[in-house]
Amino acid sequence: MQLFGRVLALALGLTAGMAAGAAAAADKVSFGTNWLAQAEHGGYYQAVADGTYAKFGLDVTIVMGGPQAANRARLVAGQIDFFMGGTLDAFDSVKEGVPVINVAAIFQKDPQVLMAHPDQGIETIADLAKLDTLFLSGEGYDTYFRWLKSAYPGFRDEQYKPYSFNPAPFIADPKSGQQGYLTSEPRDIEKQAGWKPKVFLLADNGYEAYATTIAVQQSLIDQNPDLVQRFVDASIIGWYSYLYGDNSAANTLIKKDNPEMTDEQLAYGREQLKAQHIVIAGEAETQGIGCMSAERYQRFYDSMVKAGVLDAGLEVGKAFTNRFVCKGVGLDLYKKLAGG
Repeated sequence: MQLFGRVLALALGLTAGMAAGAAAAADKVSFGTNWLAQAEHGGYYQAVADGTYAKFGLDVTIVMGGPQAANRARLVAGQIDFFMGGTLDAFDSVKEGVPVINVAAIFQKDPQVLMAHPDQGIETIADLAKLDTLFLSGEGYDTYFRWLKSAYPGFRDEQYKPYSFNPAPFIADPKSGQQGYLTSEPRDIEKQAGWKPKVFLLADNGYEAYATTIAVQQSLIDQNPDLVQRFVDASIIGWYSYLYGDNSAANTLIKKDNPEMTDEQLAYGREQLKAQHIVIAGEAETQGIGCMSAERYQRFYDSMVKAGVLDAGLEVGKAFTNRFVCKGVGLDLYKKLAGG
């Protein structure tokens, strides 16, 4: 019995040592977001909060974006490992010869919207061309507004006025429209104005950009594809859990990083992501969150060339890889949580 006890103690000690070693060996990973912490980043915070990243052998630090942040530049400089990018970012990288590539697209739909007053006879996105003014950011004017002019007759440069991220001018002018993000501005305007704006999601009207992509340097894919795969898989599972599970711990972390964020806004943001199928749509419905297709990248690129946003001749295939997605990761969890 004494011998057995010593052997058992040795075995338990070895097991504990191996577990401690595994925990100590977790790969440190940094992920830069594109803005202040919010529901639109919820899946990543969820994977930190509920231990999903840890289960995949990752020690993840979320590097919050914001007005003064330059997380894309940090990725290019090798200061962070992953970045929350977009489709146009990826095309820019190809154009600039920067070895950064999208490995997943968490948002199947870009949440960008245009809004109008509810009593001006604006019933379709094409009707927005009738308005005198559209309040847009400079980036919006240079990208999706140029796409609008190409896709829908009647839009004109004279409509453009700079958007200062203050909705007061739009609220005061019934003959105007304004850009927004599905998960924030429509709610803010309703609270301030007392009426619901007409909301037109660009993604439901032909604008096929992926959003909230996971971008990474090609060198990391070449040197450590297993690390990339684990980060992508854990992030996908985090998103299913954030959208359909208990996300209270993730929201606590979001509010810690961004103290101005409220529970009400977080709940609204999550609901819009679900209701408008921002994350789970298209290929992602059957092949899992993050899935991308070469055909869609090509269609979006062609539409941007037609609109004069991008130059012809770009090698579209260099902007992304499906190597790490479209494998059905997390679908069992989705069915369990949401009956999907």
